[in-house]
Amino acid sequence: MALLPRTLRLAATALLGPALLGLAAAASAQDAPPPTAVTVVTLQPQSVTLTSTLPGRVAASASAEVRPQVAGLVTERRFQEGSRVEAGEVLYTIDPTTYEATLAQAEAAVAQAQAQLGAAEREATRVEELRERDVASQQVFDEAIAARDAARAALQVAQAQLLSARIELERTTITAPISGEIGLSLTSQGALVTASQADPLTVIRQIDPVYVDVTQSAAELLAWRRGQTQADLDGADRTVRLILADGSEFEHTGELTAAEPQVDEQTGVVVLRMEFPNPDKLLLPGMYVQVEIPTGAVDDVFLVPQEGVGRDRRGRPTALVVNAGNVVEERLLTVLEDRGSDWVVSDGLQPGDRVIVAGLQRAAPGATVAPEERPEETAMADPPAGAAAPDAAAD
Repeated sequence: MALLPRTLRLAATALLGPALLGLAAAASAQDAPPPTAVTVVTLQPQSVTLTSTLPGRVAASASAEVRPQVAGLVTERRFQEGSRVEAGEVLYTIDPTTYEATLAQAEAAVAQAQAQLGAAEREATRVEELRERDVASQQVFDEAIAARDAARAALQVAQAQLLSARIELERTTITAPISGEIGLSLTSQGALVTASQADPLTVIRQIDPVYVDVTQSAAELLAWRRGQTQADLDGADRTVRLILADGSEFEHTGELTAAEPQVDEQTGVVVLRMEFPNPDKLLLPGMYVQVEIPTGAVDDVFLVPQEGVGRDRRGRPTALVVNAGNVVEERLLTVLEDRGSDWVVSDGLQPGDRVIVAGLQRAAPGATVAPEERPEETAMADPPAGAAAPDAAAD
């Protein structure tokens, strides 16, 4: 009879054991912390045009140094410095007194030559009539014809000198050779100037449109010459963009117009010329800028926000991805270049991957997280300052 209570106790323990274990597990689950909340961005592959950022300088599309073509004293400056002038507009006047006298002398010489030619023609006509009646000899007739021809040539010389005198007088009025923005006057009223002097009187520049001269390595240019880059750009965006010195983007786009057919022996680069419209005159010659030139097009790449890319201990770019089970995985990335606030990644990700962009400090590979998709307006915001730049490509 003593064994019965013990048997009952063992049976009760066997029945109650699983229930007690379940209660203990439930209590432990209640004590465990909830999954860490993270913000993710779901990525899909897309086609991207790769670009190369090259430094350059702005240059005027046309420039003319105004110099005097005759000597004399400057009597007047007739333009406002820094304003726009049109071709043919009067800029300076030079004292014309000497050239007016030269013109009058040339006009008198023409009148004299005309009178001499008239006399020679009349003499030749008279001798010719006498020759026909056998009154004058052949020698006298030949001399009369020669005198007439000489007088005619003398008239032509006098007319040429008259034309030269008129041109010299016209050059005492210095006009703008091209339309554009005129700079500071480098001479003043009363200054003595000479023909074709070394120092210009002023400079006129056309700055709408403007040129931007940049340098590119010879190796990259070879790809363009061989058609590799051009083939990659079929159907891609070929727009050339300009980055100003303050980091802002110029509102107008440009295009590649020419390339210098020579490689610099010391630097191994080639000068490329871009043309940009400049209606607001924001770009000025000599200004330092950067140009984004398309170099190729790639397919099936991912634009990963820069705040979602870090580095491992070897300095390689990595990203934390949330899998289907909401478990964090670390991925090694191959980065091609940056694109605004994103990195262009060619390898290491799959379509539909969810990359963690916020909450990285609380997430680790193997941890279970509670992902939340980042809103679109947040995705368009600029990345936080001080984000580390990954290597151009993984080892």
